[in-house]
Amino acid sequence: MANEQLITVTGRLTADPEVRFAPSGGGVANFTIAFTPSKFDRNTNEWKDGTSTFWRCAAWSQGKLTRAENVGDQLKKGDNVVAIGVLETRNWEDKEGNKRSSIELNVKAIGKDLTFHGQPYAANQPAQQAPAASQGGWGGQPQNAGGWGNGEQGPAF
Repeated sequence: MANEQLITVTGRLTADPEVRFAPSGGGVANFTIAFTPSKFDRNTNEWKDGTSTFWRCAAWSQGKLTRAENVGDQLKKGDNVVAIGVLETRNWEDKEGNKRSSIELNVKAIGKDLTFHGQPYAANQPAQQAPAASQGGWGGQPQNAGGWGNGEQGPAF
């Protein structure tokens, strides 16, 4: 990966990844990540969606690296993801013989974006308190126990 310009793309998968295998056994997962920016309009006091961007992506498996299989097994339509990769231009001829090209993200790393994962976001809902916070300090010890788990006073810094 020397001298490659890596970019990071965040967004949602528009469909389940499509995994295909070459006769040599190497696999590729093809998928699209969509991102729609939103900005707050102070005049109307509302959030406004901008123009959506769609990133065509390919995640390859090579040798013992099973990136394509992992993408196909772990990700599905609608998942929020963070993908890191290299932009590449792909050239081909269509059925009529016209030369075509597209820009594609060759994914080097990908994972779920946990920013809004789990419970659906609900505006103006009180946040639930974490269980550990209601028990006191670290490891469920009272706050005045020094945080070291044995009830003794910790070192003075």
